[in-house]
Amino acid sequence: MGLTASVLAIDAGNSKTDAAVVAPGGEVIGTARGGGFRPPAVGVKTAVDALAGVVARAFAEAGVTSVGHVSACLANADLPVEEERLAAALEARAWGATVEVRNDTFAILRAGVAEPRGVAVVCGAGINCVGMRPDGRTARFPAIGRISGDWGGGWGLAEEALWWAARAEDGRGGPTALARTLPGHFGLASMYALIEALHLDHIAHERRHELTPVVFATAVDGDPVARALVDRLAEEVVAMATVALTRLDLLDEEAPVLLGGSILAARHPQLDDRIRALLADRAPKAVPQVVTVRPVLGAALLGLDRVRAPWEAHVRVREHYENGAGA
Repeated sequence: MGLTASVLAIDAGNSKTDAAVVAPGGEVIGTARGGGFRPPAVGVKTAVDALAGVVARAFAEAGVTSVGHVSACLANADLPVEEERLAAALEARAWGATVEVRNDTFAILRAGVAEPRGVAVVCGAGINCVGMRPDGRTARFPAIGRISGDWGGGWGLAEEALWWAARAEDGRGGPTALARTLPGHFGLASMYALIEALHLDHIAHERRHELTPVVFATAVDGDPVARALVDRLAEEVVAMATVALTRLDLLDEEAPVLLGGSILAARHPQLDDRIRALLADRAPKAVPQVVTVRPVLGAALLGLDRVRAPWEAHVRVREHYENGAGA
């Protein structure tokens, strides 16, 4: 195999990592899956060490020890300086002759389009948005949290729901069924009991994400506060998408808006309908599309773009994932 033209594609999110070795013709010849990639929590070295195990398994299946190019789309690569640091850490591993690191939201975007053109919004644990054009122009946000103006994702939705539910129970706020459904999820009788359990770590911090589907279920049952939270999330998704489209001069022409991540891929009717209605009003030429294929496809396509692989290679790797072989 001509290694100078092959690609190691990595999509490393907060909860899982996928790696794929792609031959020059677009055949996927080695894959592996591992845990989440969280440098802020464990440090860059430990995070990349864990990544190395996944890459080693993919290389072993492919029968190679290196590739021509590494295309890595990584969670927590939110700023250019972070991308540079992570790229240096990957270059030190000598997995490929060249390395390109991008935020993992770019993988969602590239997976959903035939060419690198459009905008993607990812809403999973957090929320992020990126856009790109074939000429290399990009649009992005720091997506670090409230200090960079962000709200949304599963964590943001759960935190806000807890706030409203607590105030409903103690009288500082109006009534909401969330005061019953949130503690009820954990078998507790009151918000006070849930607050105590969370504060004293009787319920692990990471379990707060379990409250996100409770918020959606409470909204489906008609609770005004829960429904308002879902509408607010739709507003955030569309605000990010519209700004990115504007920055790339795509607002006035037909352009895809890819929606990915666990919350958007779930296609909650209220959220989905509200996003589409707001886009129709603010970016009428935008074409919303939910992306459910594995994002590692996008990392592979970005790699093939970089090595100037033939169009047939792009088609072959896309068929591998979209026909279920990579599901």
